[in-house]
Amino acid sequence: MQDLVERYGMALVFVNVLALSLGLPVPAMPTLILVGAGIALHADPAWPALLGVLAVSVSANLLGDTAWFYAGRRYGGRTLQSLCRLSLSRDSCMKQTERVYGRFGIRVLAVAKFVPGLSMVAVPMSGAMQAGLPRFLRYDGLGAALWAAVGLALGVIFARQVEGLLLALSQLGVGAALLVASALVLYVGHRWWRRRALFRMLESARIDPSALDALMRAGTAPAVLDIRAPGFRDIDPFVIPGAVFADERRLDEITAMFPRERKIVIYCACPDEVSAAWLARKLRLRGYGDVLPLRGGIDAWREAGLPVEAVGAITGAADDPLVADR
Repeated sequence: MQDLVERYGMALVFVNVLALSLGLPVPAMPTLILVGAGIALHADPAWPALLGVLAVSVSANLLGDTAWFYAGRRYGGRTLQSLCRLSLSRDSCMKQTERVYGRFGIRVLAVAKFVPGLSMVAVPMSGAMQAGLPRFLRYDGLGAALWAAVGLALGVIFARQVEGLLLALSQLGVGAALLVASALVLYVGHRWWRRRALFRMLESARIDPSALDALMRAGTAPAVLDIRAPGFRDIDPFVIPGAVFADERRLDEITAMFPRERKIVIYCACPDEVSAAWLARKLRLRGYGDVLPLRGGIDAWREAGLPVEAVGAITGAADDPLVADR
């Protein structure tokens, strides 16, 4: 491993960081630490080589991130959902990123690479929010430089410890590779098990867009909750007619709005309607007997040719006449 780092350090960093920025599950921070340690031990002076690796890392980051930036600009929310389906934390990755981006805007890119999963979705979200390319490159480049600098600095500071670890792994030979592979399998397996446990816990029942439309046409429209984060509603500023905005974290506010005998349909922007299913389960535990996520969310509603209305037309739950009857 040490020989590989010494011979192909620059190329290894470029390929590894580019693969990570394109969304592949290949951690790049360990590579930066190894390269930083190798430079500290074998280069004199070390700073020109460190600056070169830093430049290569930032270039690879910007190359991959710019591709996702334009994908977000062209395809909007579909790009975000596709990325979250690749994530082992897809039940939370989009929702958390929507909220963080909604609070800090494009500035979040300066620290996004330090938060697992945040950078993967924040980059295309910047494109979907129609951020300017120069501004995107400025904040994304800053974040990439800070992230790479931390990795290289850790390698320099702990160069002797890294060298000792590499020596120990080299003595293990094939055993070292099996140890690393086993750790990776255990990590992925644990995350997969957690996701399976989550899906078993969540409500499995869904209502199709056609069935919801039929209820609306029959004059028995349920309460429809739009629990997409504000950032996503900026990307897709349309809602199902009559929908009420809600935050699933504020369960008491939701239960105060609707009587327990009211039928409720919930939609979100998460793959597999995870957030909507989670809220449905919580409301059932609060005594609501008829709560269902909308299968496919607003995208499926639109694809069925059903009408939507602009976000500005929504004024809140207080305008729902059935809410006022409580």
